[in-house]
Order: sequence, then structure tokens, then C-alpha cells
Amino acid sequence: MTGTAAFFGSRWIEVPGHVSERPGGLPLGFRAAGVAAGIKPADALDVGLVVSDSPGTTSAARFTRSGTQSAPVLLNRERCRLGEIRAVVVNSGNANAATGLPGLEAAAGMQSRAAAACGLEADELVAVASTGVIGVPLPVQAVAAGIEAAGEALRGDGEADFARAIMTTDAFPKHVCLDVALSGGTVRLTAQAKGAGMISPGFATLLCFVQTDAALPPEVCDLLLSVTVKRSFERVSVDGQLSTSDTLILQCSGASGVEIVPETPDELHFGEALDAVLRQLALAVVRDGEGARRVGRVVVRGGDEEAVRRVARAVANSSLVKTALYGGDPNWGRIVQAVGMALPGTAPLALDVSIEGVPVCSRGSYTPHDRDALSAAVKREEVEYEIGLPGEGAESELYFSDLGHEYITINADYTT
Repeated sequence: MTGTAAFFGSRWIEVPGHVSERPGGLPLGFRAAGVAAGIKPADALDVGLVVSDSPGTTSAARFTRSGTQSAPVLLNRERCRLGEIRAVVVNSGNANAATGLPGLEAAAGMQSRAAAACGLEADELVAVASTGVIGVPLPVQAVAAGIEAAGEALRGDGEADFARAIMTTDAFPKHVCLDVALSGGTVRLTAQAKGAGMISPGFATLLCFVQTDAALPPEVCDLLLSVTVKRSFERVSVDGQLSTSDTLILQCSGASGVEIVPETPDELHFGEALDAVLRQLALAVVRDGEGARRVGRVVVRGGDEEAVRRVARAVANSSLVKTALYGGDPNWGRIVQAVGMALPGTAPLALDVSIEGVPVCSRGSYTPHDRDALSAAVKREEVEYEIGLPGEGAESELYFSDLGHEYITINADYTT
């Protein structure tokens, strides 16, 4: 699941009562596979394929907002039927980004080969994703052989291999299988994600693929994905770096026969399940931040919408705050500095700061507190920072990882 026995492991994620975890197995109508094609060393899985066998499949997708989008992202935007995606083909170990026309041709080749491997009549029903090193030509022959092998290996319980095949610097695979109880019956919801570095709250740096056998109209599929991604992958940061390759796709096979009608309790309940899944996956990505020890959550209240967003990002992306989190150091002065950088001015800012519920700053000034208790609190796996700005009504949150020695080691040696 995410390296632990249970998928939902954070105190910050509320698990709906109508949701239960399963040991595995894709939703009805889906098959998946992950194979080793030789893109990554040591026979690591590096090509994945997931397909819905239901012709009425609906879907929705979101992609990076980077100005240097990868070839697969460009191809998906231009050629895919984004509301009717039947299959997704992924390779890891190579991002196929900054590769020019040959990269676009390679992505189109992945799309057509995957369509053939899945028995689909139109290439435009297949989305493509690549993740790994930027600026290196895609090994086309290896990927082609991997797609053929993945097509032959497709099975209804192949989600674990698929999840491993999309990993790069991830320390553990991230996937989950749930049952969601609705008024018309129980549907299954599964998801697989990858991400550990190059993570920014501009979207996220990740690949994430979600499948369900519920029947959702395309507009509901798109609406639910839009709402839930804003509460999950748009609220995480590992290193503040926006990826070229972010891709998030939701596929709905409808094979369960349970239809989710717009503006009904079932739509709400399914949306709650999807929201919980994406939020926990987003936290798993942060927890897997390259070399990370701890996860931080910053909650900013007061001011206006723009101010709270700017402050939350400034704190979550601050190298000083992140290194203090890594060291278990309750250095709240670094938070004050980050807030001041986000909201420059000439008048003193009357802000409040609490760490793990302990007030350390009130109206911009030191608040006496138990330093020993605070020092112990910031050494936990999850640490919460609350910031109050003058004014009322606005609120923003971000989840972020710490920053330590291992991050430098991983990224200093990434291509060598």
C-alpha cells in the first residue's frame, strides 16, 4: 500500500465510514501489468500498462502547468480523448522531456503500440506518461518490447506490479484498493501513484492513476477530479520544483453497474472516498520526499485568500523551515522569517504562530512556552504549524517534507 500495513495512516486524513480497505484487486473491467524492459538497471520494473475493457469508460485528466511540458503531456493534450481514456501506458527511468520532435514521435509510438497491445481500435483512447531523467532520448526499442510484454501480462490483480513499474526515486510503492458502499451497491476504487522529488504545490510532481468500476458521467468525473486534486496534490511540496511530467488520470469503467447520478448522496459519498484517497496519496508522496524523516503541515488562517496561499507556500518551500523540521528543531523564528518574506511591508506584522498546538508567537512577539515539551513534539513523524494573520475568513494548508543530507546525495548523483 504505502509501505505500511494500512493505507490510511495520517491523523490529518479523515476516513469516511462507508470506505473500507481491501487486500488488492482492480475494479471490475480493469487489467494492469508492470514489466522490466531494461530502461532502469537491475531488472527493475519500468513499463506499466492499465486498461479498461469496458467500451463505455469515462475519464478525466490533469497535467502539469510547466512551461516545459514533456512529450507525453503534449501528446495527451493534443491527441487524447480525455473524457474517454481506456488505457494508460507508462515508462519510468526516462521522462521523455526536452527531447524535441523525436520525443513526440516516441510518445506517439508508445500510444499506438499500447492501443494494439490492449486491442483498442483508436490510439486516441490511450494516454501516455513518462518519468525519470529529463533531456535524454527515450530508448524506443526497449519501451516497445516492454509494452508488448506488458500487454501479454495484463491481469485483474496486476496493480501492485504497475505501481512498482512507475517508480523512480520512490522508496516504496504507493497504491491502494478500497470498497466504497453506495446506495446502489458497493464499488471498488483503486489508485497508484509515484513521486518523491521535484514536488511543488503548483500541481505536484507525480504520476497518479485512479480506477473505479462505478459509472460516472464525464462531467461528474471531471468535476470530482477537479475538486479533489485542489485539496490534495495541489497542496504538497517536497522541494518546490515543478515537474515537466505531472499526470493524473481517473478512469471509470462502469462495470459494477452502480451508476452515480449527479447531485445525489452517492456523488457526495464517492467524492469523499476519492478525496480521502488522493489526500493520503499526496501525503505518501511527501513522506517519501527524497531522504525525508518527517512531514509538516502548515495551516494559515486570517488575511485574504492570496495572503494565506502565499504564506503557506513560503513556509512549505523554505529551506530553513524544512531543515529545522529534518533536525527536529523548534526554531519558530524561521517561520516568522518565511511569513515576512511572503508579505513584505514597513509595518510590523501581528502574526500568531503555534507548533503542535503550543503558542510560540503572539501578535508578532515571543510567547513564553515549555521549550522541552515543544522540542519533544517536533521530533514526531508529523508536525503541525499554525499561523494566524490579521483579519478573518481565509484559510490555506500545505503538506511538506523536511530537507536533509540524503536529498543532496540523491540529486547530486541522479544521472551519474
